[in-house]
Amino acid sequence: SFLQVTMRERLSLWAVFCLLVAFLPSQTVAVMSVDLGSEWMKIAIVKPGVPMEIALNKESRRKTPVAVCLKENERLFGDGALGAVKNPKVVYRFLQSILGKTADNPQVAQYQKHFPEHQMQRDEKRGTVFFKFSEELQYTPEELLGMILNYSRGLAQDFAEQLIKDAVITVPACFNQAERRAVLQAAHIAGLKVLQLINDNTAVALNYGVFRRKDINSTAQNIMFYDMGSGSTTATIVTYQTVKTKESGTQPQLQIRGVGFDRTLGGFEMELRLRDHLAKLFNEKKKSKKDVRENLRAMAKLLKEAQRLKTVLSANAEHMAQIEGLMDDIDFKAKVTRSEFEALCEDLFDRVPGPVKEALADAEMSMDEIDQVILVGGSTRVPRVQDVLLKAVGKEELSKNINADEAAAMGAVYQAAALSKAFKVKPFLVRDAAVFPIQVEFSRETEEEDGVKTMKHNKRILFQRMAPYPQRKVITFNRYMDDFVFYINYGDLGFLSEQDLKVFGSQNLTTVKLSGVGSSFKKHSDAESKGIKAHFNMDESGVHLNVIFIKLILTFCFSIMVQDEEEVTPEAEKDQERSEKQEESSEKWDRHSVVTEESLKNSHVFLPHIRLQDLTDRDLEKQEREKILNSLEAFIFETQDKLYQDEYLAVVTEEEKEQITGKLSEASNWMDEEGYAAGTKELKEKLSELKKLCKAMFFRVEERKKWPDSLAALDSILNHSTIFLKSVRLIPESDQIFTEVELKTLERVINETMTWKNETVAEQDKLSPTEKPKMQRRLFLPRAMMVRLIILFSQIH
Repeated sequence: SFLQVTMRERLSLWAVFCLLVAFLPSQTVAVMSVDLGSEWMKIAIVKPGVPMEIALNKESRRKTPVAVCLKENERLFGDGALGAVKNPKVVYRFLQSILGKTADNPQVAQYQKHFPEHQMQRDEKRGTVFFKFSEELQYTPEELLGMILNYSRGLAQDFAEQLIKDAVITVPACFNQAERRAVLQAAHIAGLKVLQLINDNTAVALNYGVFRRKDINSTAQNIMFYDMGSGSTTATIVTYQTVKTKESGTQPQLQIRGVGFDRTLGGFEMELRLRDHLAKLFNEKKKSKKDVRENLRAMAKLLKEAQRLKTVLSANAEHMAQIEGLMDDIDFKAKVTRSEFEALCEDLFDRVPGPVKEALADAEMSMDEIDQVILVGGSTRVPRVQDVLLKAVGKEELSKNINADEAAAMGAVYQAAALSKAFKVKPFLVRDAAVFPIQVEFSRETEEEDGVKTMKHNKRILFQRMAPYPQRKVITFNRYMDDFVFYINYGDLGFLSEQDLKVFGSQNLTTVKLSGVGSSFKKHSDAESKGIKAHFNMDESGVHLNVIFIKLILTFCFSIMVQDEEEVTPEAEKDQERSEKQEESSEKWDRHSVVTEESLKNSHVFLPHIRLQDLTDRDLEKQEREKILNSLEAFIFETQDKLYQDEYLAVVTEEEKEQITGKLSEASNWMDEEGYAAGTKELKEKLSELKKLCKAMFFRVEERKKWPDSLAALDSILNHSTIFLKSVRLIPESDQIFTEVELKTLERVINETMTWKNETVAEQDKLSPTEKPKMQRRLFLPRAMMVRLIILFSQIH
């Protein structure tokens, strides 16, 4: 009939729609942030339906140690890595201090002093360092950090339940270009697309402002954030106020006004002092003839206890340090007081006011202009730190109105959402500041009045200290008629201490060798030069300071463009298009590349991808084997237990039960003897064999459990359908909206379904529980849906 054809067409369309939905590509729109500290990392995500949330790790903790353990056959991360204290030689942590460092950097020597168990060697060709894991394997700090970032990505993906590629990563404000590039290289190894490197102090300031945007108005508010973490300390002065913008009207803005830092002042140094104190106490007890300081494993245990002790002494005046079997099966126990701890760190506490003074000097402010001082970072919980800081700032109290541990991660993930095209967030303008000045240096030959030629060295400031970024600058080079070289260097770093200058490393950022200038002048000898303009850009990450393009401007609007090998901004591409259009009306011109020595020097970090991928594949294979092994063990144990339960005993014959029991016992014995050494494939085959053997039993039990609900659902639909049909037949013929064909079709389907149900139930009652059931849930659903669809389509019609 017409109704039946229409229904078939509609059902076909419905099926096609379901298939389209099923095969639509899944959109991975979630983004993440990593607050990358020296000891801990905090990971946050944003995904549809989850505005901002800290991702929990596998131990359900909100922060994860920045650590990797490299064993022969596996890698462990986070808490799992720190659990390998028995062999500290294979546990790598506190890598942040040696990122982007050359072998002669004082921080590399300091790292070796703190962790003598690691074999660090110099790459003679590049002057960098690497860890020697074995004769065949060696890893740079960037590679190890890449492994850790890849692990953080996995945690974020597990929490978000989807793939994630885009991330914002925090770095210390005191990081220079080499250190920032090292983090980018580690992220590249991890397969992360870095939307931005954000200074951790800026991320904290953004988090504070976002949750207080209603309190921000045209009147400037000056806030100081004092952040003491595990590895370093930073004081930051931030100004909040609303500003007018062309794009989005009046919006809140934060501007970094002053930054002061101490690279080595943090909780880790305090813990090292405590560790050495505990070692001294143990030696004094003379329970062993050996010096505990020469035992790497014992010192690792003492450091772990010192970290716990520091936390406990922040809330208690004294505490008992305890370690079972510290060395040679000797237990260690000693009382430590807070006053003893403070005496050990007296010189560290004296350095607490330093960053405050530097930040005020940068901002050209006094403490009277600062509205409040807010504590950030776990080490600010140490009471003596707070006492010294409170005295230094001269305030009535120190504010603790943000989450000291998670503020940076939450601020960074807000920025990630703002930068992602998948989310729309309320604008919050961020004006960060360059901590280190940058300048251009070049030499030019000049001729004096007496005709004597001399070389004059010139310096031009590109970005002043505390200059806001992102920012573009243009410098014009005059009087050059031939190829030349100029240098992009850091400017005056006189504000750094002698030690900080040594840690800082090379002050040269890039050497630009410009070729093609002389040949262009020869080609256009009739033209007059208006100068060579170099366009520079510093991006949102405070890195990628690069020469976007260089143009030789001649009087007849001819231009030569020199393109850097690094990324071209949209503005540069537009300028390039304009230049190419000018070229069409003149002669053909050549493009010359800029040699960037710094990028070439660091390119070695991109080489080890294949080796790291092998490690990742090995980890995944190990995880898969463990998963199958656990599944097999659980299946054997649970099925053996089920064979004693009434609902399972009711559906199996004695012969079937004996067969299943025998196979399970055989598999259990095999697991005890050979199974734990078996490969993944063999374990899968064993599990598949057992599941196949028990499949019929499980099916019969499951069907019997679901029969009452399935029958009740079908009876309900049939009752409602019958009542619906009776009601419709009572409608007068003049008002009837259904045709006789439709009503008879519905009546026929109801009757056929009732007959099928009654016959199926009757046949099932004749069968033994151990036989394959006639009444199956998969047959109920189509019958019920057919009745429901006929009613639905009749109503629509």
